[in-house]
Amino acid sequence: MSPPTLVLGALVGALAKTLVDRVGERRSVGDDAQKGRAGGDESIRDDKAAAETPRVSTTETRRKTVVYMDGCFDTMHYGHANALRQARACGDVLLVGVVNDAEIRRCKGPPVCDEVERLEMVRACKWVDDVIEDVPYEVTDEFTDELFEKHGVDYVVHGDDPCLLPDGTDAYAYPKRIGKYKEIKRTEGVSTTDIVGRLLRMGARAAGEEVKEEEKEATFCTTSSRIAQFGTTRAIPADAKVVYVHGAFDVFNRGHIDLLRRAKTLGDFVLVGVHADAEVRSRRGADHPVLNEKERALSVLACRYADEVVIGAPMKITHDLLTTFNVAVVVAEDEDEYLIGGEDVNALAMKRGVFRRVDREHDCSVLTVAKRIMENRAEFEARNARKVKSESAYYAQKAHVAET
Repeated sequence: MSPPTLVLGALVGALAKTLVDRVGERRSVGDDAQKGRAGGDESIRDDKAAAETPRVSTTETRRKTVVYMDGCFDTMHYGHANALRQARACGDVLLVGVVNDAEIRRCKGPPVCDEVERLEMVRACKWVDDVIEDVPYEVTDEFTDELFEKHGVDYVVHGDDPCLLPDGTDAYAYPKRIGKYKEIKRTEGVSTTDIVGRLLRMGARAAGEEVKEEEKEATFCTTSSRIAQFGTTRAIPADAKVVYVHGAFDVFNRGHIDLLRRAKTLGDFVLVGVHADAEVRSRRGADHPVLNEKERALSVLACRYADEVVIGAPMKITHDLLTTFNVAVVVAEDEDEYLIGGEDVNALAMKRGVFRRVDREHDCSVLTVAKRIMENRAEFEARNARKVKSESAYYAQKAHVAET
């Protein structure tokens, strides 16, 4: 017999012995398990059950957890976005309900933004998977059952601030009672009431009125972790066509979404330069910006069409900026010419042939939003007076809630 045949024979013999040994082991385990059933030996029974259980990845068998959160999302800001971020972290799929205009008018007064705008704002948030339109303002048991049965919702999510129905009862009592409720932390220092208040004061000053600045304790604390939560760890790819869009992005709105969406079609990485507060003030006046640069940056970072943000970016396009970020296209939020030292801020981009003007479907800006509020000034002032009291009460009794 040749050496290769001897080796093959030895291998076959070894394999046969191993199979015989394993059969013997299985018989032994079977015998022991039978003895265990008779004598109550749980460890042997558990070992046999574990051996017979097929190993299947949990990701293959586990159904995705669907969570639901609703709201008005009027003048949608980074507080709304942070709530949606936390809600998304409570499950695998985030379904968001947006209350319609008629319901808001009935329960709160006129909205600043109509439902078409508000729906677009919510859909543009990068943590939102799907949207339900035309949901009721009051979360009834019937509607909650519809969420569970029709939309496959596993949990209803809301912030730690109280939400009461007209009769004074807890709006989320039902999902809480049946164990289908998850609570998240309300974002400190920002609310629609606060932003409307800022815009009311700005509008009044623009009308020539003497306005006493509201004395309010600052409650928003920008931390590095908050910026990291909103941001990305993704570096600009070496071969990316970088589109740089710069502007104030004050009171983030439908016009900004339109601009960023269209900028995305010009390349594959959208870098947004959010101008520094001093730069915005020097151009637009002392009442601007309504939101500071960190607040504005967070709103931009929450948008699915923005890949990265430069916080406190210079207004003027420079060689260093274009080179550092390997910018291929420059787009400006403001289409009107603006000069610094007698030169257009986009002059270098124009000279290099990389400046583009983007046509927009919607003419919306911080001034547009402010005008809407001033047109319904009495109603917004009355509503804000009520809301300020409830928000003050919330902060007075506020307890620590760990953030998701």
